[in-house]
Amino acid sequence: MEAPGVRLLVPGNVRHTSGGNAYNAALLRALAQLGVATETLPVDGGWPVGGPADRGALRRLLTASDAGRVTLVDGLVACGAPEELEAAAAAGTPAWILLHMPLAAHPDLERRALRAAAGVICTSNTAAAALRTAHGLRDADGGIHVAVPGTDPAAPAAGSAPPHLLVLAALLPNKDQQLLLSALAQLTDLDWTATLAGSDTADPGYAARLRRQAGRPGLAERVRIPGELRGAALDAEWSAADLSLLVSRSETYGLVVTESLARGVPVIVRDGTGAVEALAAGTPGTSVDTSTAAAPAVPGAAVDLREDPAPLAALLRRWLTDPALRAAWRAAAHAARGRLPGWDATARAVLDILGRPAGPRQRPGLPPHTAN
Repeated sequence: MEAPGVRLLVPGNVRHTSGGNAYNAALLRALAQLGVATETLPVDGGWPVGGPADRGALRRLLTASDAGRVTLVDGLVACGAPEELEAAAAAGTPAWILLHMPLAAHPDLERRALRAAAGVICTSNTAAAALRTAHGLRDADGGIHVAVPGTDPAAPAAGSAPPHLLVLAALLPNKDQQLLLSALAQLTDLDWTATLAGSDTADPGYAARLRRQAGRPGLAERVRIPGELRGAALDAEWSAADLSLLVSRSETYGLVVTESLARGVPVIVRDGTGAVEALAAGTPGTSVDTSTAAAPAVPGAAVDLREDPAPLAALLRRWLTDPALRAAWRAAAHAARGRLPGWDATARAVLDILGRPAGPRQRPGLPPHTAN
């Protein structure tokens, strides 16, 4: 039987490169390669939640008859607009939610949206677990599914001398580049260089503070903050990388982690975030051991971080001064490189989920009047 077409409604107000945007685009490319008709529909508005006009436009899109196509709505739009999803369900055009991260600031709205949706596809096991915890769901409750990100094949990184550190993340407070720069400031007696690349338009004030911090003595001559990189400039950074870092305060996955592993580059992530799930993606049957920086099967490490940069500085110092540790992490990253799933696997998982019977309303196992 021919697979149904898929249309994906995405937030029009997220214009910088993000993991959610990257997942959405890669998923639609992979679906198209499998012969599925796809369409991306940006929905302008102040999402999440949006204003009355924003939600009205969303309602019109959701309730318009579109025979033969399944509608997916990015969770950043859907979870703050339950009335619109309820209207779509009442009109016989129920939409699925593609959820990258829970909407922690609006749990009541999210709960209603989940209840109105045809089903929910989370883009990581971490996001699914957070959703279940937030709303008191059990693993056995229906309607919550997972389609983990894939990766694109990439050439192995050549590396650099001295070692080059790469951070690819939008310049935003959650990504905590300030803590990283504070850690690097404790390592100026060692040889290394670093690039912190990412969009500087979402929070210009934070980006300016980062550049001032990176301009201090000991950092200015070895840290670059070039803004967002694309094409050949980005490829050159990946090729030069010996280690990448994602120390965000919160992540539900972290696509840049698997993009790094696809190039044989080990990664340091913050413990307790979804980036730990991504770090283990290429090592089936194992988990990241955070008790030691040298877990042999893991291509990097998860470090316990709060407000103090000292633990990160200590781990980086060990990596910079211990050739055996660098070699072990690099070897583990190269081993993981050949085991990462492709985006075709993600697309097939999504199609399998969409092909399941919708079942009764209250799909995610939520009673009609769940208390917060």
